[in-house]
Amino acid sequence: MKVDILAVGVHPDDVELGCGGAIIASVKEGKKVAVIDLTRGELGSRGTPETREQEAEAASKIMQLAARENLAMADGFFQITQENTLKVIRVIRKYRPEVLICNAPHDRHPDHGRSSQLVKEAAFLSGLIRIETEENGEKQAAWRPKHLYHYIQDDYIEPDFIFDITNTFNQRQEAILSYTTQFNVVAGDGVQTYISKPQFIQGVEARARLFGKRIGAEFGEGYIKTRALGISSFDRFTL
Repeated sequence: MKVDILAVGVHPDDVELGCGGAIIASVKEGKKVAVIDLTRGELGSRGTPETREQEAEAASKIMQLAARENLAMADGFFQITQENTLKVIRVIRKYRPEVLICNAPHDRHPDHGRSSQLVKEAAFLSGLIRIETEENGEKQAAWRPKHLYHYIQDDYIEPDFIFDITNTFNQRQEAILSYTTQFNVVAGDGVQTYISKPQFIQGVEARARLFGKRIGAEFGEGYIKTRALGISSFDRFTL
């Protein structure tokens, strides 16, 4: 299946928090979007890999994804190895996205930055014909996405561009809150964590309002580019 956009998160809920609004907006435009979770989030203090899988499925329906897969790497301990890089190359070649979006280059959680580097390296190597991979016993063709962007997560990073998510913010929040074991203090085993406190979700909304304000919108999502953005007209951006 070829998709327009492939979004990668190291933990189930990363994509919803980081680029959920843009995903939903893109689907509404008629684009196909797939999501890859690198780990099952098994080190999380709340919930289980099984409940995270169910929550990811619920969020996927809200975002109307074309596909979602989990690569089952080791939460907290995965490394940028040949094995893991090839896993990411295989899904890039499987879905052949024009746009690839992944974790922030650095963040509070060390997995985020490591995931970012892994995906960035895999995106380049995926375009090399001498790296051979297979899917269902068939050789895959080389594929390199045209664009690679990083969504901004917990740490504040100055965005290179901001996506207006005013019309999809509420649906994005619904997708985020599908992870009830993570963001609902009365759910799961009752352990309170950094992200289960009400202040975390309040901060997510505040960040979206901040980015929205920067572009004259109500809500926005910030992104980092990996190379210069080219334009063909000065009037295709709202200032």
